[in-house]
Amino acid sequence: MTHFLVTDDNPSGYKLEGILKIIRKDIFLRTTKIMEDDRPEAQHVMDNNVKILGLLSQAIAAAEESTVMLQKSFGPSRDGKPRIGV
Repeated sequence: MTHFLVTDDNPSGYKLEGILKIIRKDIFLRTTKIMEDDRPEAQHVMDNNVKILGLLSQAIAAAEESTVMLQKSFGPSRDGKPRIGV
């Protein structure tokens, strides 16, 4: 059972792309707070965060593509039944 994503047991959960956008926003806000910190450790963390932000953006795009594919192929989810899989 998932704790964050929409499922039969968790109908008020998030779509995958939604939760990834929330995480991306949090990382972005934290990164902006260390931009002026010239210490090597802060710069290293900032560089890593920038890489992570790029990867999250790619993951969001892939999740959105999956959502479009499911909607296009099978329409909206009905009665809590999965559109694909078991």
